[in-house]
Amino acid sequence: MQDRIVKTIILKSPITRVWNAITDSNQFGTWFKVKFSGPFQLGRPLQGKITCPGYEHMEMQLIPRQLDPETYFAFAWCPYSDGEAEGKERETLVEFKLEAVGAATQLIIIESGFLALPDDARREQAYRMNTSGWDIQAVNIAAYVEA
Repeated sequence: MQDRIVKTIILKSPITRVWNAITDSNQFGTWFKVKFSGPFQLGRPLQGKITCPGYEHMEMQLIPRQLDPETYFAFAWCPYSDGEAEGKERETLVEFKLEAVGAATQLIIIESGFLALPDDARREQAYRMNTSGWDIQAVNIAAYVEA
């Protein structure tokens, strides 16, 4: 098993549009399918209620770690959490790296830290679920910013 997931996509949208889609909690929530309790603020935990059909019973928490305008946004979270584990296990780091490519935007999504998760079964499940999850979210953000 690897420690990180990396997804690279080219979005047919200007960098400012993509930046806003990943750093504004309302826009992020629209394509990521989660309703957040407020705006993203560095270092402040933010609760969200999953709105994706079949997962409405789940909640998530993320903590914004770094925002470098129109180039980099990172947050920490407990991957594939059942709600009970949050705060009790290690977090992974999710990074969004943006670069203008003509009128389009290259977006690199990286999630790392899986090998530091303490439970082997949980680690493998989180890695597997988030690998397929980022495939889905890459499609979701493309549809959102290219609409």
